Amino acid sequence: MIELAFSILASDFAHLADEVKAAERGGGSIVHVDVMDGHFVPNITFGPPMVEALRPVTNLPLDCHLMIENPDEYIPAFAEAGADLLSVHQEVCRHLHRTLQLISDHGMLPGVVINPATPVDTLIEVLPMVHYVLVMSVNPGFGGQKFIPFTVEKIAYLAALRKEMGLNFRIEVDGGIAPDTVASVVKAGAEMLVAGSAVFSKGKTEQNARKLLKLARAAAPDKAAGKG
Repeated sequence: MIELAFSILASDFAHLADEVKAAERGGGSIVHVDVMDGHFVPNITFGPPMVEALRPVTNLPLDCHLMIENPDEYIPAFAEAGADLLSVHQEVCRHLHRTLQLISDHGMLPGVVINPATPVDTLIEVLPMVHYVLVMSVNPGFGGQKFIPFTVEKIAYLAALRKEMGLNFRIEVDGGIAPDTVASVVKAGAEMLVAGSAVFSKGKTEQNARKLLKLARAAAPDKAAGKG
């Protein structure tokens, strides 16, 4: 099923609850929370308090993308705050298997993330234990960046690996996802589409979400990949 994970980083923070509801009305089915620490990436955004504030506002799953150093120290706090899915970067985890297991042990669905320059093959050993793999199609740190074309090949390779290994993890993509790029990533095998700037626009959030999701589902190899 093709799903839209709308990134609240691009939303109007002063009206966050309304923004979430508008994106949900447009078909968004996952709330994507970009967590940045100013060390691993050159920006500072949200922490567990934001997740805790979001939890009463929506019944949608909260997908927390940790772009931080020492993620193990914060996993319990995100679980307590109400996160449903939690992803960590391969590049920052010294003991990736242990970190992913810690996420599972705290009742969340584990995900692993790779930056544009990180090879997919670095994940082979942990693919059987993850719920999803997030392929960054921009360098993490800021919203509104231009999509990096070669990441489409990484998504396709990951989809081929999934089939070859007989696994069922999902493929998420984040960065520059917009009406002109969404078809290519869906055709390559992405199913969870993170979009921020392309969704959140004053007064047009619901329409933007609906348009992007329609384009994505029209591009799916199996047209029955989603409802609507």
